[in-house]
Amino acid sequence: MNYKAAIAIAGVLLGCCLDALYLEFAVRYDSGSGNLITFLQFFFIALYGLIFTSKFFTVKPNIPMKDYVLLVTMFFLSSVLNNYALNFHISVPLQMIFRSGSLMANMILGIIILNKSYDFWKYVSVVLITLGIFVSTIASGSDVKKSQVQNAESDKNDSFFWWLFGVLLLSLALFISARMGIYQEVMYKKRGKHPNEALFYTHVLALPAFFLMGKNIWNHMIVAANSDAFIIAPLNISIRIQILYLVINFISHYFCVKCVYILTTECSSLTVTMVVTLRKFASLIFSIIYFQHPFTAIHWIGTVLIIIGTIMFTEIISKIFGSFKSSDLSQSNNDEEDIQTKTVDKETLYDKIVYKSTQTFKSITVPKPHVGYKLLRNSK
Repeated sequence: MNYKAAIAIAGVLLGCCLDALYLEFAVRYDSGSGNLITFLQFFFIALYGLIFTSKFFTVKPNIPMKDYVLLVTMFFLSSVLNNYALNFHISVPLQMIFRSGSLMANMILGIIILNKSYDFWKYVSVVLITLGIFVSTIASGSDVKKSQVQNAESDKNDSFFWWLFGVLLLSLALFISARMGIYQEVMYKKRGKHPNEALFYTHVLALPAFFLMGKNIWNHMIVAANSDAFIIAPLNISIRIQILYLVINFISHYFCVKCVYILTTECSSLTVTMVVTLRKFASLIFSIIYFQHPFTAIHWIGTVLIIIGTIMFTEIISKIFGSFKSSDLSQSNNDEEDIQTKTVDKETLYDKIVYKSTQTFKSITVPKPHVGYKLLRNSK
């Protein structure tokens, strides 16, 4: 593994976990800040790409703008819906669980749109993932009802209805994201892979759409500006706590996305899948423990089903055992080659000894008979 891959893995684990952590901090302080969070994430990535990728639009894009239009639309909708769903009694752990079902959505749309076919165990894995999401969602719904019973002042039916609406938004975001993945796959095969360019244009072209929710974004910017003050002791600087949450969130979000792109170019898909799955699981565990979310045994059953289904779908175990078998096979082949090499060396050594002995024998000169010996023999 080279240093780029190591840095990318560290960036994914650190950046994406910080992204999820400060997303939850911001949402807990202001539950309606989902659109503001999404806007800041898009704006920061677009600004960075404007300076370093397109160099203020002086670099000609490799992919035509018409191909980006549909991609940008789907990316914008999935990002907005995922964060906006947090306004409707959707917890961050439930959002993480839903987003873990992307394999299931990709497979379903791949069958419908690309006429793909899969082996039996991939269908089993999709069933496990779907069942895990269903179980976790039902458990979260019962938690919402319990909280409504404890709070007599709230309208029970109204709150549960909006929770169902949030689940619907997550479901729509899941399938829109899956459709976007298929569109990207086809586009990259046709136009080639240009990750930095795609990262920039998918964010910058979506910025005008945020004018549609400009009032909502502005209202929550005011909430952030009027939030409690937080003093950074070493620097003796005072900053509004919600602004601090938002700044750390969109910076860590950029590094998260950037490191995932780097990882896809430096490592195999198996490594990328394992790192991303590990990151999601770590974020989920931290969120449950630190923020004390209600996470029952039913939630854990659903989470385990999703993890098992994801491992089965990506064939991580079979690939790991396959790599071990291939390494054993290569080792045995190397051993055989060593034996053959030693045998050849022995034969070569034997041939050398025989050849040298022959040459030595040929080099021995027999002395000619003496003249006196010839005379004596003739006299006889």
